[in-house]
Amino acid sequence: MSQKINKKLFQDRKRTNVLSSSEQKLISYFVPRVPNWISSDGLTAIGLFGSFMILGSFLLAEYVARPWLLLGIVGFFVQWFGDSLDGRIAYYRNKSRKWYGFALDIVMDWISTVMIGLGYVFYAPDDFKYSGFALVALYGWAMIISQLRYRITDKYTIDAGLLGPTEIRIIICAVLMSEVLFVGSINYLVIVICIALFVINCVDTKKLLNMGDERDWAEKKNREASLNEEKA
Repeated sequence: MSQKINKKLFQDRKRTNVLSSSEQKLISYFVPRVPNWISSDGLTAIGLFGSFMILGSFLLAEYVARPWLLLGIVGFFVQWFGDSLDGRIAYYRNKSRKWYGFALDIVMDWISTVMIGLGYVFYAPDDFKYSGFALVALYGWAMIISQLRYRITDKYTIDAGLLGPTEIRIIICAVLMSEVLFVGSINYLVIVICIALFVINCVDTKKLLNMGDERDWAEKKNREASLNEEKA
């Protein structure tokens, strides 16, 4: 039964992230247990609430006490729960809206990213605030790449190789935990994350351009073949 649910829920996308198998099993466990009165849009709202929790954790850590950063870890779980289950619950209930869901996911992902970056900007000291801006910009670049990849290949993927949104959430949670234990470590870890994102985005952009070039040549050959058939 669980294998049938798992196959039904993830037939529309291929995941390549490290935790894909475990994550899909967990989602397959949660989906049938979500009360009927919670809609897919309701789950999207829950995910957005998780993003507000993350923003709030940074503000509380800055103006109340640093251990409030741990609230951000709870916020990331709430965000994951809503973000991962909203589309899957729609598939499970046969109420999926492909383009509506696609557009909503992109907008919510961007809002969530901005709130996380904004929270860090409030928390970070002095010039480290710029790395918060860089993090938002680099993640936005990654989002653009995923949309262009979808446009070129007609296949939608949310993963960058072995890393997906879930792995990124776990990494940031580890960064928050590190900051509670070792004050100031978050500032340097965010810079490391920015450098890693920059490298990944550069590699993915090169791959994207290659895919675009291949599609251009394929379409050109198809046009030439059509013209030859018409002449014949």
